[in-house]
Amino acid sequence: MRALVYPLLLILGAFPALASAATATPGPGPQELMDQVSRDMQAAIDADREALAQDPAKLRALIDRMLLPHFDTDYAARMVLGRHWRDATESQRSRFIEAFYQSLMRDYGNAMLEFKREQLKILPFRGDPAADTATVRTEVMRDGKSVPVNFTMRRTPEGWKVWDVTIEGISYARNFRNDFGTEVEQEGLEHLIKRLEAQNAGAAPRPSAATPGPAPKKG
Repeated sequence: MRALVYPLLLILGAFPALASAATATPGPGPQELMDQVSRDMQAAIDADREALAQDPAKLRALIDRMLLPHFDTDYAARMVLGRHWRDATESQRSRFIEAFYQSLMRDYGNAMLEFKREQLKILPFRGDPAADTATVRTEVMRDGKSVPVNFTMRRTPEGWKVWDVTIEGISYARNFRNDFGTEVEQEGLEHLIKRLEAQNAGAAPRPSAATPGPAPKKG
């Protein structure tokens, strides 16, 4: 899972100015948005890097302020839960959305402090400027090799948002859907939500199957 958040934070911290696709969606287009967020985030990190490294609460507040508005958490949660979303109560849906996002950010927030601009290569934009989805393609240098990282974005009433990341051909939405789907089928949705909530509160360890590695397993 670290492979998911690190490239996302890296790209948000180092995205250069690029021409955006024309869009009627409120706010900037996909690449303009990434550029805008990256500049604000990089300035915030550079101005307070030592304090952020020493204060997890301050680091988390920065993540929430700068990244959360650009994640389509509701849509991502629906895609991750798949058919189990239909059977969930409104309370379970809200709790899962919160627990899922908190789980990602809790474990890997420190990746924000590892930004290195030279590790990122932006690839030319491909796609229809009028489409409702967009893919921002990049390559991230990790351990001496170039890793393809694609960010899937969609139009929302609030503007463009990221909802999936594909690394070396592996979609994280699909990967989480496979992992969580198995757990829900075996233990139930409430069990999954309570596990994530306990994990976020520090009362439960992350299952060994979800231990961060160089790449996620294929579903």
